[in-house]
Amino acid sequence: MSNKEKTLLIARTAIFIALLIALQAVTASLGNIVTGPVVNLMLIISVMTCGLASGLYVAVFSPVIAKFLGIGPLWSLIPFIAVGNMSLVSLWHFIGNRNAKSKYLAYVTALVCASVVKFLVLYVGIVRIAVPIILGLPEQQAAVISVMFSIPQLINPIVGGVFAIILLPTLKKVIGEIQK
Repeated sequence: MSNKEKTLLIARTAIFIALLIALQAVTASLGNIVTGPVVNLMLIISVMTCGLASGLYVAVFSPVIAKFLGIGPLWSLIPFIAVGNMSLVSLWHFIGNRNAKSKYLAYVTALVCASVVKFLVLYVGIVRIAVPIILGLPEQQAAVISVMFSIPQLINPIVGGVFAIILLPTLKKVIGEIQK
């Protein structure tokens, strides 16, 4: 990779992180029903347009940024969220970039697999391990966190992924034209 390509990759990653910050800040008041899909959309678009390294950086920074914006969970849950995001990004990269006969089939397969795996990582990590074993929270707070990291964490990447499937062909075409 040339210095120019490295610089371009760093710049694009920084742009995605900046967009993520802006979108999390703008959608924070709308709740997780909007912010969750938007964050997942950004994770998917970053990995599918800039590559695995970029997607992983955005995946790790996302929960940290959310915490600093006041919309993130407890600090002790951030590693679990980062791993969930990293699983989503990795699966989209490896499945969504396959040279399938139909790019949409690869995208839909990535959408389903990545969403289910992210959900399982978050559910097992947070609901089954962190909340009952590590955190020792009062019952009411534990129940709220458990609900937040159950079914919504399956819905958010699905919704974000559907929007990504719609946007990716156009974004990739535009990026290809810019690179010429």
